[in-house]
Amino acid sequence: HGRAGSAGPEAGGRRGAGAAPGHAPWSWALAGLWLAATLGCVQGSGGRARRHWPVPYKRFSFRPEPDPYCQAKYTFCPTGSPFPVMKGNDVVEVFRLQAPVWEFKYGDLLGHLKTMHDAVGFRSTLTGRNYTMEWYELFQLGNCTFPHLRPELNAPFWCNQGAACFFEGIDDNHWKENGTLALVATISGNTFNKMANWVKQDNETGIYYETWTVQASPGKGMETWFESYDCSKFVLRTYEKLAELGAEFKKIETNYTRIFLYSGEPTYLGNETSIFGPTGNKTLALDIKKFYYPFKPHLSTKEFLWSLLQIFDSVIMHRQFYLFYNFEYWFLPMKFPFIKITYEEIPLPNRHKTLPDL
Repeated sequence: HGRAGSAGPEAGGRRGAGAAPGHAPWSWALAGLWLAATLGCVQGSGGRARRHWPVPYKRFSFRPEPDPYCQAKYTFCPTGSPFPVMKGNDVVEVFRLQAPVWEFKYGDLLGHLKTMHDAVGFRSTLTGRNYTMEWYELFQLGNCTFPHLRPELNAPFWCNQGAACFFEGIDDNHWKENGTLALVATISGNTFNKMANWVKQDNETGIYYETWTVQASPGKGMETWFESYDCSKFVLRTYEKLAELGAEFKKIETNYTRIFLYSGEPTYLGNETSIFGPTGNKTLALDIKKFYYPFKPHLSTKEFLWSLLQIFDSVIMHRQFYLFYNFEYWFLPMKFPFIKITYEEIPLPNRHKTLPDL
């Protein structure tokens, strides 16, 4: 199918992102964290890795229906369509698509901060038709990054599904004006069809969005505790699959946005039942909810400034962060520089030589 789930996009360029009803705009929350990190310059200390890092992203046997409580401000994949079956001898062009987050609303503003959304484009030379494929949040980025604290529930409530969206057409102006629309490879129709089958399987088993990459320190070669799972990771997985199927990519520079948290070795805390259930750890449960409380929705300016102080106190002064990953909770002992948005090169993959030429 061309779509999965039934509601709202990424911080992504084309349709943009807003807060779902009942959740703060993620930009406020992230701005708060970033500002807190900028103001605080306290050097933390790391831990020694004793388990397998990074923690592998958990895959599922099927994609569950989203909870009706989760509502999107912008409908997810509104023009989604099924993958076409290409003729085997078709020559299909593959395009790298990148544009600033929220470009539809703010133009190139976030482009100046190199905060970009990624997608893949395709063009059939036999039919002349072109297509866009991207992966993003069903209920906007804020919901994937922070939970709802519902008074009727003990545990934080997450609306954190992400999914693939495939639709006919490429909005040339959107990608070209403040971003990138570049040919990166050509593949056969047969390869496209194999990729389409892989996307369906990938989409059915990788169901939730993860904003953060968590690392011990800035720089390459540093210990990575957790990998993000977002729009750019989907694009990178797609390129890798195409290379595995024999695609040869052009030698051009490709950069991607990543949002890092920096911490010492994380501590596993448990899942929803073990922490928030009847026999759970009530003190820990309260600490986690207290941590997430400043990220709550619909704040006045006065409330936002007060929340910013609370975030600063928790993340910078007390160096604490509670991460939700694989539907489990982890404690991060935060370290300087705490949070950073980077725009780094990740090269296009090399063709896997064991397969026959296309």
